[in-house]
Parts: sequence; C-alpha cells; structure tokens
Amino acid sequence: MFKKLLVDSVIRAKHNELIDQPVIVVVTTFDDNGVRIFREDMEKAHHTGQPLIPVLIDSYGGSVYGCLSMINYLKKASLPVHTIVTGKAMSAGAILFGMGKTRWMAEHATLMLHDAATWTGGKIEEVKSDAKELERLNKLIFSLLAENCGQQTDYFDKIIHEKGHADWFLTSKEAKKHKICTNIGVPEMTATIRVTYSFA
Repeated sequence: MFKKLLVDSVIRAKHNELIDQPVIVVVTTFDDNGVRIFREDMEKAHHTGQPLIPVLIDSYGGSVYGCLSMINYLKKASLPVHTIVTGKAMSAGAILFGMGKTRWMAEHATLMLHDAATWTGGKIEEVKSDAKELERLNKLIFSLLAENCGQQTDYFDKIIHEKGHADWFLTSKEAKKHKICTNIGVPEMTATIRVTYSFA
C-alpha cells in the first residue's frame, strides 16, 4: 500500500513532464523573429495531441513577406487552424486572421485592411520595379483572403479600390458580413488530461 501511494505522488509531481501542454500560437509581429517563433510554435502544437491549433493575433501588422511565410506554414498544417482576434488585427494581421478555418473575433475587436506597402527609394527603374512587385503582392494577398473566405477572387481588391485605397477598418459585425470573420465572440478553450498507468 505504501509503495502504491509513493508511486502515485511521484506521478502527480511529474504530471507536467509526462504530458505536453496544448500550444496557443500568439502572433504580434511579422518580422523574421516573429516568423521563426510562429514556425516553432506551429511545430510544437502538432506534437501535443491537441485536436486543433488556436492562433491568437494581436498586431498592428508588418512585413507582407513575413505574413506570406506564416500563411505557408498555416497551409501545411495537418491540424485545423482557428484564428482569434480579441483586440486588433491590422494589415498583415488581418490577412493572417482571414486564413483560419474558423475565425473568431471579439465583439469590440477591430480589423484593418489596406494595400501592401514598401518603399526602398532609388532610381526610377527601381521605383518602377517596386511598384510592379506591390501590385503582385496586392493581388496575391487579397486573392488568398478571398479564396479562404469564400468570396470571388477580386472581391477585396475591388472594395479597397472603391475606398480609394485608404485604410479599411472593420468591426466584428462588418467583418462577418464580408465573411472574413465566421464567429463573433471569444472561444472557450478547455483541455481534458487523463493519465492511465498500471503495475504488474
């Protein structure tokens, strides 16, 4: 009896070492370091036994190339990815949010979409080259967003053009109207952990 109690206490003490805790991927930046953390957290989430990957986004945006890297990792995921915004997801953050399978937005959260932007300066031919690349990036990010949200390929591109290419801020209700958001609210995440062991 004493031996069994001793074994029980050791297993309870080692609980966190025996079971991998579920991973919530948090995105705040889209620079190289942000992409690295995103990739590492996505990989960890695939090895915990969790049935889905929550991606919590709270960001003013950043590099469109960093966003595209994250989208590539998201598309390769073998588990369903659910994106969540409780405060803000702007620019690259809004695009990444729109790539989730289920997209949760808190009632008073804000999305913001706009054209891709970059500026390197330089000679006139370099400026022309930059402009051409920006056009390519715009078509790419807005078509990816439209495809995942069940809209026509040029749906968001047209709206941005109609708004004079100004920043487009959306409430949760507006985001749901345009199918960027699928659910208004914040999901509850619970984990049930069970350890079964026996000794002969």
